[in-house]
Amino acid sequence: MADDTTDTKSSNQMWGGRFASGPDAIMEEINASIGFDKKLFAQDIRGSIAHATMLAHQGIISADDKDKIVHGLNTILSEIESGNFEFSRQLEDIHMNVEARLATLIGPAAGRLHTARSRNDQVALDFRLWVKEELEKTERMLTGLIAAFLDRAEEHAESVMPGFTHLQTAQPVTFGHHCMAYVEMFGRDRARVRHAIEHLDESPIGAAALAGTGYPIDRHMTAKALGFREPTRNSIDTVSDRDFAIEFLSIAAIAGMHLSRLAEEIVIWSTPQFGFVRLSDAFSTGSSIMPQKKNPDAAELVRAKTGRINGSLVALLTIMKGLPLAYSKDMQEDKEQVFDAAESLELAIAAMTGMVLDMTVNTARMKAAAGSGYSTATDLADWLVREAGLPFRDAHHVTGRAVALAESKGCDLAELPLSDLQAIHADITDKVYDVLTVEASVASRKSFGGTAPSEVRRQIAFWRARN
Repeated sequence: MADDTTDTKSSNQMWGGRFASGPDAIMEEINASIGFDKKLFAQDIRGSIAHATMLAHQGIISADDKDKIVHGLNTILSEIESGNFEFSRQLEDIHMNVEARLATLIGPAAGRLHTARSRNDQVALDFRLWVKEELEKTERMLTGLIAAFLDRAEEHAESVMPGFTHLQTAQPVTFGHHCMAYVEMFGRDRARVRHAIEHLDESPIGAAALAGTGYPIDRHMTAKALGFREPTRNSIDTVSDRDFAIEFLSIAAIAGMHLSRLAEEIVIWSTPQFGFVRLSDAFSTGSSIMPQKKNPDAAELVRAKTGRINGSLVALLTIMKGLPLAYSKDMQEDKEQVFDAAESLELAIAAMTGMVLDMTVNTARMKAAAGSGYSTATDLADWLVREAGLPFRDAHHVTGRAVALAESKGCDLAELPLSDLQAIHADITDKVYDVLTVEASVASRKSFGGTAPSEVRRQIAFWRARN
């Protein structure tokens, strides 16, 4: 039989280097959340002040105890904001760290603060407040990004560029019209943000552990004090719910996808092969070995951030999918996902807003590319319908023959002699050349939401009025 020293050494080795003290160290490591939920300190203190004020108003605690609690909490807030607060892993989370410090500052009165509440509704409140504030920040940042695009769209309402499908030249459009496509996309993101704020605008505090409380609390009072529309209406759902966090991540994932699509276009457009835009050194880096390189790293990193955001959404959905009502400790894993996604989204929006304002647009290169690939073929087909009276399918066939002829001759449609076009269809006249330029093509697209400069300006005016 081994001696005690050997047994202890063997036992400690079983836990591994980080957990040399055994299962207690493992439990502390897996249970503590203060490393990340200290980010909620302002929301936690704000919620506690509102709760204490309500308790005193309802006669549940004395006014003197309330005053001590509020003064102590404000002292703690100042300590944390100034960097003079020492967080303890042994106290697990932000709630217990604040409560322990409050007890040191004001004594027994601190113990009255937790009357009629639980850490379950307390964390739900803190987290909901934080997500609401983050959504409001996201709304402001999206508004700034939309404004940047509106400025570029107005500047380039008449700048012709190729419109693509399948990344193949399709029809001429204007760069302003292309910019306005992103205004629509980010406008939908902002609308989702506003809806999410409306959905979560209910106060959880007072639901307690899961069943409510027998104390005569006033949940409407705390809801109003904390800026919520009303209290939540079911105490079980209140402490079980993380829909607000999942909805934030869903919104972040969709907005991130839009940002990534834009980033991909900037990466493509800034290649020498396209040369449509150029980013300044502020948003580019060089190569350690190839001195001629100018890499669009900011756009590439925005594109990559989307993967992290998507991962956070999938992680939280997976965490929540198998949990019975009401609260389970699994839900402690919600915050890191949201915090990380929020940081990634903020950085991506800020970087993209900067790039949109920073990039130099090569309008000459865009215009030259707009006429490639027989991009005005549809204009020829439309002319045959309008002027020659052909059914569109017949006009499509005639146009296809014209494109094939131009390809065989190595020229554009506008460069085909009239005799060649009339050999394909006798009703073609020299007026057809009026529609075969890229400028005429975009000017003709005056349908609502089309690429004609006049329509682009109409949509810019609409968005400026609502932005």
